[in-house]
Amino acid sequence: MKKGVIFDLDGVIVDTAPFHYLAWKETADKLGIQIDEEFNESLKGIDRYNSLQKILDFGNVVLEEDEKERLMKEKNDRYLKLLDGLNKDSILPGIEVFISDLKKSGYKLALASASKNAPLILKKTGLLEYFDNIAEPGSVRAKPFPDIFQKGAELLGLDTAECVGIEDSYAGLQAINDAGIYSIGIGDAKILSAADMNLKSTDFLTLELINNIV
Repeated sequence: MKKGVIFDLDGVIVDTAPFHYLAWKETADKLGIQIDEEFNESLKGIDRYNSLQKILDFGNVVLEEDEKERLMKEKNDRYLKLLDGLNKDSILPGIEVFISDLKKSGYKLALASASKNAPLILKKTGLLEYFDNIAEPGSVRAKPFPDIFQKGAELLGLDTAECVGIEDSYAGLQAINDAGIYSIGIGDAKILSAADMNLKSTDFLTLELINNIV
């Protein structure tokens, strides 16, 4: 049996992808770069710096590092304003019960998100108390490198083989697999075909399902 579960945040616990899209779209618009929601899918699981770089590359725009820092701060400020209305209603279906059941059954829980705003989001949704640890994204290489999931297991005091990782992005799933962690992909099975297990939505995450993973 597994002893720990390591979660991604966006698209697994809450759906903040629309907020990221709106904030990044305003940045792109100011740069004269047209992005749409399909392009935004390619940013899932990727940290702020690399998301901006993908947008710049898409628009063939080259900027100095200090300008990138300014744009990232502006984007994050817009994103935080959009998060003001976040609450328990923003939690994805079945997740609160699933997390609660895991804790009651003795599983250790960690978060491995590219978002530096993860603690704020968990606090706003009332889920922060369930998590034993949060892997700091700024201290490790970004997904698709396995570092943040390896760090999550380390913080829980577990071997990676004792953990399950849950993701909704290709980059995040690659990180889980390369960390040697059992992977559950939430969403399109074609995109997340490398997952050890695919689930259509968070509704299908249950304590029994995790208990049966060996």
